[in-house]
Amino acid sequence: MKSSLQISDSLNLASADAIRRVSNALLQRQSSEGFWWADLRADSTLESDYIMMELWLHPPVDGVWNPPTRAKVDRAVNAILARQLDDGGFNIYLGGPSEVNASIKAYFALKVAGMPASDPRMQHLCGRIRELGGLQAANSYVRINLSLFDLYPRAACPSIPPEIILLPFNFIYQMSSWTRAIVISLSIVHASNPHRPVPAGFNLEELYLPGAPMLPKRDRRLFSWRNCFLVVDRCLKAYERVGPKSLRTFAMNKCAHWMIRHFEASDGLGAIYPSMQYAIMALDMLGYSAEHPLRVEAERQFNHLMVDDAARGFYMQPCFSPVWDTAIAAFALGETEDAPFAVLRRTADWLLSKEVRRKGDWSAKRPHIEPSGWAFEFNNDFYPDVDDTAMVLLAFEKARGSDPTAQRACEKRAIEWLLAMQSSDGGWAAFDVNNNWKILSHVPFADHNAMLDPSCPDITGRVLEALVRCGLETTHPAVKRAVNYLLRVQESDGSWYGRWGVNYIYGTFLALRGLRAAGLSENEPCIQQALEFIRAYQNQDGGWGESCASYDENRFIPNSSTPSQTAWAILALLAGGDIRSESLYNGVEYLVRTQQPDGNWNENYCTGTGFPRVFYLAYTDYRNTFPLLALATYMKATASSGEELVA
Repeated sequence: MKSSLQISDSLNLASADAIRRVSNALLQRQSSEGFWWADLRADSTLESDYIMMELWLHPPVDGVWNPPTRAKVDRAVNAILARQLDDGGFNIYLGGPSEVNASIKAYFALKVAGMPASDPRMQHLCGRIRELGGLQAANSYVRINLSLFDLYPRAACPSIPPEIILLPFNFIYQMSSWTRAIVISLSIVHASNPHRPVPAGFNLEELYLPGAPMLPKRDRRLFSWRNCFLVVDRCLKAYERVGPKSLRTFAMNKCAHWMIRHFEASDGLGAIYPSMQYAIMALDMLGYSAEHPLRVEAERQFNHLMVDDAARGFYMQPCFSPVWDTAIAAFALGETEDAPFAVLRRTADWLLSKEVRRKGDWSAKRPHIEPSGWAFEFNNDFYPDVDDTAMVLLAFEKARGSDPTAQRACEKRAIEWLLAMQSSDGGWAAFDVNNNWKILSHVPFADHNAMLDPSCPDITGRVLEALVRCGLETTHPAVKRAVNYLLRVQESDGSWYGRWGVNYIYGTFLALRGLRAAGLSENEPCIQQALEFIRAYQNQDGGWGESCASYDENRFIPNSSTPSQTAWAILALLAGGDIRSESLYNGVEYLVRTQQPDGNWNENYCTGTGFPRVFYLAYTDYRNTFPLLALATYMKATASSGEELVA
């Protein structure tokens, strides 16, 4: 039997070779400007919504689409059908069950594109939708979208009044940033009460489940926030019929001004698919012609999300992720201690050019803070986010730009901005401070499970690590408050919830890195319990995998091993001080064994999270950058270790 030293030496040699190969592959993908940018994949709902968007913009005449639109719609149809499950439905993550909203969207898109209801694939899909509760089981946004084409009763859809922008207490800034951008633009569309055309005789009657209620269900309790908001919704519908038109016009103008102002220095409204889509519809309803520069640019940015080529196929991306991809890649390369200086200098210069220097929505609650931070996308100045900012600061530890003075000043601003963005509970959220009005989760249009942007352990752990590595003392009050937050929200099994990555493995690896950076000993019970959690769920092949179903069950649900989640687990073990366990060695061996000859890893599963239980993401370079970071961290931690292996 090999000794632990022999195992370690062998793994070190194999890891060094794996690091070299993935580093070379990563360096080849760097742009000439210095950034990395990988595709971002999601489920079939984006292609379904794309067909809806084409129906809105270029409706068929006498049942015939114009040739350019027909060609794109056909490619979208093929992309949707490629994801149909054996039971007829569509899921929202690989290997997941049929989901009613994705299935309804697909049926609508396929039928409006010309597939007859008699097609066996459509019949199979129709039957699955009815098994899932029929059209009445759709969430608010699906209902609203269909109501725009008179395919679902408007009276059975929640009201989204533009007057919401007039409410006191900075009301719109109590919603999450992504919801805010969606709601403001959609309120303009909804209030305009459009009756968009569909092909003659088109309907979705076959999807209705006989006897199922059309209206949202009330709580069984007589008094609840949900029931209260349902009463408010009925009042709003009455107001829409008899209320003063002048107030509605004033509110719509305010919403339009807010929306158009948020186009500035952004790759579309909010730089995310849903709000960009509704912004185009809103401009249309406001009377902006197809030739108006604002609308032309809005449509150009929306269509830019499209991938359509022979190599990758046809699909829509939910947004772009260049800053995020670049920061992770630069940090991972920097941790190898062997990245070419010129490469990281070019990256640092590009990242420095992307610092946000204008006040965005975050300033509604932090008006006196100097702007800084980084957005996720190429341009999204109203929405720098905390997670990207922390990741960029981590990258800057090894990526040094051409102007050291300017970089130091930038880092100082970013640190101060992060400190100002700490919430009162000690944690950090993605885009806002204290975005935690829980009652808003009960409004009728909040069933996308993303109405709020509260503090979360994964972001808090990353920010803690970044601040301490940037020189903040572990005795700093912000660090102490963050540590207390993480200790307070640790799960009973020792894990931490991962809001932006799937799920408990992601949250645990980041919480551990933050706590250890903040000075907690590896011997602390919370650290040891977290390590036991990680070890307990290692797969037989040495890797780790966690299902998106973890969010549905509120507990860890195992899945087949993936490179990214295996890397997170290894990073968790190393952060907790484990440099000698069999679990660690087997995890590293899994990464070495599954690396492809070109230096990359294969991974199709969605390990990124958009909205838990609703929308998941496949970051197509997580499969490479996180294994690189894990192997580089392992090499640094264990290269000189000769301690004995423990089970």
